[in-house]
Amino acid sequence: MNVIGIVCEYNPFHLGHAYQLNKIKEMFHDSIIIVICSTNFTQRGDVSIINKWNKTKIALEYGVDIVVELPFGYATQSSDIFAKGALEILNYLKIDTLVFGSESNNIDSLIELANTQLNNPQYNIIVKKYLDNGFNYPTALSKALLDITNKTIDKPNDLLGLAYVKEILKNNYNIKPISIKRTNDYHGTNIDSNIINASLIRDLTRKKQDVSKYIPNNTSKYLCNTSIDDFFPYLKYQILTNSNKLYIYQTVDEGIENRIIKVINNCHSYEELIDKIKTKRYTYNKINRMLLHILTNFTKEEAKNLKIDYIRLLGFNHKGQLYLNKIKKELSIPILTKYKPHISTLLDIEQRTNNIYAFITNNYKLIELEYSGKPIIKIQ
Repeated sequence: MNVIGIVCEYNPFHLGHAYQLNKIKEMFHDSIIIVICSTNFTQRGDVSIINKWNKTKIALEYGVDIVVELPFGYATQSSDIFAKGALEILNYLKIDTLVFGSESNNIDSLIELANTQLNNPQYNIIVKKYLDNGFNYPTALSKALLDITNKTIDKPNDLLGLAYVKEILKNNYNIKPISIKRTNDYHGTNIDSNIINASLIRDLTRKKQDVSKYIPNNTSKYLCNTSIDDFFPYLKYQILTNSNKLYIYQTVDEGIENRIIKVINNCHSYEELIDKIKTKRYTYNKINRMLLHILTNFTKEEAKNLKIDYIRLLGFNHKGQLYLNKIKKELSIPILTKYKPHISTLLDIEQRTNNIYAFITNNYKLIELEYSGKPIIKIQ
């Protein structure tokens, strides 16, 4: 029996995700499928339009056996840190196969590129050269790998897949990476197909347009018509009241806090602030993450001391429960089902950011669920 791991955000769960799960079931008939999912905020510094409990319900409905959370401290960082947290937790759960979407769908190429990053002494030297010339990190990474291997890697899911493969190789995890060809373009704007990217679905949702043809029937009722701009007044308050110490927040680097302070009084939305502080060196996603870290009071000191010291279980079915019972005595970290204060920095950050999400989306039940919520059990 294979134990399959999937790293996801399900923001929102759409027909492409359903396709991926069906494909996995075709490829691995007798398997356990474990999903590790970002919670209320995402790797691109955005807000999730489905909360983590509803993501869990949907995942279980579509055949996932176990759902665990990827904590905020890893879920809202660069691809390398995102991958580190996700793979470490999945390795604790003893997966033997990682499946992810890929534009190129070329695992051999990703393995070659990951080995280049880890083992070629010229790689870091060339990356630094491009960074010194003002390129942002993803571009510097792509250019360095192109120089060394003559292979191009610049698509978002390939770059994330590369981070997964590198993490597996670096830690010698006994995990086989397998890719599934993406059926749509992450940046695409074509809405003629039934399978479109999650970013476009979020955009249509915020414009109050009908997205029912792009998502499974049971997903619509869970959509929360929220936007990162709903959080902007609170971000602005944070910036204005902490203007003399913005540098303490994670990813606020290289003096960009001075640009933020200079323009903040004349900005009235996330988008406007990003436009006024963006530079060639900073990607849109990096700035979004940085602003999210300011909003949620996520500091460099907290980020420096992060470690995976628990697994938060969100849901399971009967098959998943049998598997957890089988491996739990072999785990060196605890499986938690609810928030317990002051036992883990990572968990305290998750609780704090969950409260912020609950407050701004006016869903106070999410605060109660952190303390008293039990894993969602799917009855077969």
